[in-house]
Amino acid sequence: MLLLGAVLLGTAGLSIGSWYGGRGTVPLSSDRAQEVAAELLPGAEPTGSTMLHRAFRYGVFLATDDFGSAHANFHYGDGYGVRADCALSDQLRRNAESRGWQDLHRVPGDPCDGWRAEADGLMVTLTHRATGSTLNVMPAAPDRFLTSTLTGTLLGAAAGTALFWLVARRRPPVPRLVRTLVTVALLPGAALTWADLFTYRFAEPVWPIWRSLGPLLVPLWLVLLLAGLIVLARRQKPNGLATETTAAVNGTSPSGSRGT
Repeated sequence: MLLLGAVLLGTAGLSIGSWYGGRGTVPLSSDRAQEVAAELLPGAEPTGSTMLHRAFRYGVFLATDDFGSAHANFHYGDGYGVRADCALSDQLRRNAESRGWQDLHRVPGDPCDGWRAEADGLMVTLTHRATGSTLNVMPAAPDRFLTSTLTGTLLGAAAGTALFWLVARRRPPVPRLVRTLVTVALLPGAALTWADLFTYRFAEPVWPIWRSLGPLLVPLWLVLLLAGLIVLARRQKPNGLATETTAAVNGTSPSGSRGT
């Protein structure tokens, strides 16, 4: 049960920490994205139109300065976007190095590898597939993002462990009620959060999951709380009557013995 509490509240803390650490990212505009593409891949003409994609996750619109709020994709190929252009990898690497882009490292791909680099609060990723090459431009995570995420996770896990340990010291059915309420309130969000992390890692924000589930889980949590209080009240009444009956019997027994 302590492990369950640590996982549930630790996952909630992870989401809060990633939201707090991801605030203040560099807003991305369509013009800025096109400037970056022209700077790193001069002379390469994208196939098709380029659009700036705004983040909309789980019914939540992200702010322009939230991490993962927007990205732009530029598609390249043989003129029809059906074949990768592996020559773009060397071009991007040389231009990124000459223009001072940082954290340049290789990205595995098929039929050839791409590259990723960061500069001025932006991150670019060039990937290749058999159907074409794609340059993705998006805001980079702030410097405090990882620290804030880890801190939120550790604080949440510590709070969950302490809560379940304190509840376990109470007499039944209080521990069972509290654990049920916490599990019902946090398990759906925790499950969806870890599903997103396994799929996208931190490329996609996970905190909108909790905001979208709030309107559904809060009423359910209140109903369970009311039902739990009713159950506790009904269980305490028989105990109170039994105590009064026992006290009455104990009080009359000595007088009865003296009378005899």
